Amino acid sequence: MKVILINGSPNKNGCTKRALNEVASELTNAQIEVEHFHIGANVSPCTACYKCVENKNGRCVITKDSVNDFLQLAETADGYVFGSPVYFASASGGINSFMDRVFFVGRHKIFPLKPASIIVSCRRAGSSAALDNLTKYLTISQMPVVSSHYWNMVHGSNPSQVEQDLEGMQIMRTLGRNMAWLLKSIEAGKEKNIALPEKEKRVQTNFIR
Repeated sequence: MKVILINGSPNKNGCTKRALNEVASELTNAQIEVEHFHIGANVSPCTACYKCVENKNGRCVITKDSVNDFLQLAETADGYVFGSPVYFASASGGINSFMDRVFFVGRHKIFPLKPASIIVSCRRAGSSAALDNLTKYLTISQMPVVSSHYWNMVHGSNPSQVEQDLEGMQIMRTLGRNMAWLLKSIEAGKEKNIALPEKEKRVQTNFIR
């Protein structure tokens, strides 16, 4: 089993990475493979060209950033933790652009029924809004959302300060343990031949006809 930890901060080794590392330590302790993925500092926004739908190849036509690299890697994973810094009381622009494109391509084929979680890092405030923003990508994609014993956030202006947020560090560790437990429970269900939920043909109703 493998979990990908996605760092949505332009800063590869900042506060978001420190929080993800704390999650990773618990997953590793539970014999879950982890792989870190940094989205980079320059992620292009979705242009709503629908070429990924027309091509049916599971990739975005914008190729100059990390999105397609992640989509290829995502196919090999059993779970995901997406992390973001808080900018002006919301998630970073980079992670929003990344999620728009990744989930437009992958939410029907790659992500359904795979556990995932969101973590955010902020100096002081805006964390709840950022969590709400990013969690919506998971809940529209049939992904079991892994929680902790409090909202998944850490506080600090640098990794050293994040480490001083003892409650935040504990939240990350609990999240890692909960993710490991859920992945192992799903694996046990597969061994018992518990069937996946039945799929209905999708119905879409527009508000204006």
